[in-house]
Amino acid sequence: MSKKRKNSFLMQGMILAGASIVCRIIGLLYRSPLFGIMGKEGVGYYSVAYNIYNIILLISSFSIPLAVSKSISARLAKKEYKNAQRIFYGALIYAAVVGGIAACVAFFGAPIFVGKQKGAILALQCISPTIFFSAILGVLRGYFQGHNTMVPTSISQIVEQILNAIFSILMAYVLILPYIPAEKITYQIAKHGAAGSAIGTEVGVITGLIFCLIVYKFYKPKVKAQIKNDRTEHVESYRNILKILLMTITPVILSTAIYNCCPTINMTMFSDILVKKGMKARDVSGMYGIFSGQYNVLINIPLAMASALTNAVIPNVSATYALGHKEQMNDNIQMVIKFTMIIAIPCAVGLGVLNVPINGLIFGVENGIGLGSSLLRAGAISVIFTCMSTVSNGVLQGMDKMKVPIRHSAISVVVNIIVLYLCLTFTDAKTFSLVWATTAFSITMSILNALSIRRYSEYRQEISKTFLKPAISAVIMGVVVAVIQEILMKILPLGRIGFAICLIVVIPIGVIVYFAAILGLKVFTEEELLTIPKGDLILKFAKKI
Repeated sequence: MSKKRKNSFLMQGMILAGASIVCRIIGLLYRSPLFGIMGKEGVGYYSVAYNIYNIILLISSFSIPLAVSKSISARLAKKEYKNAQRIFYGALIYAAVVGGIAACVAFFGAPIFVGKQKGAILALQCISPTIFFSAILGVLRGYFQGHNTMVPTSISQIVEQILNAIFSILMAYVLILPYIPAEKITYQIAKHGAAGSAIGTEVGVITGLIFCLIVYKFYKPKVKAQIKNDRTEHVESYRNILKILLMTITPVILSTAIYNCCPTINMTMFSDILVKKGMKARDVSGMYGIFSGQYNVLINIPLAMASALTNAVIPNVSATYALGHKEQMNDNIQMVIKFTMIIAIPCAVGLGVLNVPINGLIFGVENGIGLGSSLLRAGAISVIFTCMSTVSNGVLQGMDKMKVPIRHSAISVVVNIIVLYLCLTFTDAKTFSLVWATTAFSITMSILNALSIRRYSEYRQEISKTFLKPAISAVIMGVVVAVIQEILMKILPLGRIGFAICLIVVIPIGVIVYFAAILGLKVFTEEELLTIPKGDLILKFAKKI
């Protein structure tokens, strides 16, 4: 593979990763104002509506971007420009029909879906049209990713999240105006505040869609020129295109559904077993809330990077697989796994060592020294395996092994259930049981995926520079950061300001130490450095050091 192609592939992945992390940070920042406007009850109503919306979106159109990018990239690799464009048009028709039906189901079925949470009906009805717009937006994002550019997707995600944050707060306030002033958060305030927040989500998606349509308009002349010069003899029928899309979308939906059922199973087992052991249901709910609302939120931030690199590698793997270029495909696999581990391993160490200031800064002082930080310290290592399982899933999907991740997900869920049951029944681990069970899930998934990749591609994983040396570098970084943190925490006041100052000081030092260790252990050769984004500048800096 040429240096230019590697650079492009990694650059696109890092652009999308950066955008995903920015979106996660924005999502964290606007939660506090929403709590202030509509209270816990309003946020609860919105959460009920959003969870139902998310399930319907998952079933109807969640995997559309992957299916479109995979199918288009395979045809572009063969210079079948007409068929690539027909994939796009066929996907638009599919998305419009399925997304439209799903939106109607959500809107008219809202009173049934929300159950006893009647305050969530209006919010679900307000957010239901978003399913249709999300489906169309997914096709456009998949189209750009299939053309090996993540820039439109990245920018549209950031624009979508910014507008979502602004209008969620604004519309929640506007809709509760008729019911204020009030001495406390009433049912009407909570209900209409949740609906306003749902409208904000819809505005964000529509804005992202408009942006992608504008970008597509600029793409059209180039696409028309390619189609005009296309000499493809076999033009695929829309019937065949629909079949291809369904064969790609369905396994991904099943795999994701199995994966997403795991938290529900864990929550049910956790509650039932601990209540039977004599704990109060309210205390159990509180512990699970810390696990899901603090631990999971922080652990999943590095996952944004792995998901972005996965979206970047799928079109490349699909293209090289379609052409039968196994060496280039394995080159792609090696690069994405190595890059993912070089970022995921120090993230795991950083979260484990800096668990107190990170948790305390985001969730408050009492949480910084409480259960949330302890869970983060115990489960930080899961970041490595969660990122690995995510990337390896994408590699298998890129190789058309769509059913394999489904099988592996099902096996991993069983392992998760067994570990959770044993820990809850025979130990006093309580919330830590959830951490160990979910970690077991990701470890099992990573191992099974790795074995399948080796089987189907004859890929041989390099160990030293991908895992061992980054791990040694991260440990060195962790020791330095831990020492400096210990000194600062004794000097600084215990509070969010103190936590913020601590992180501002130690994180840059940690990055420099890790980077120096990576260079010292020669994780990258000069040739490899030149293939990564801005590698020439990194190489010059490395030589100066």
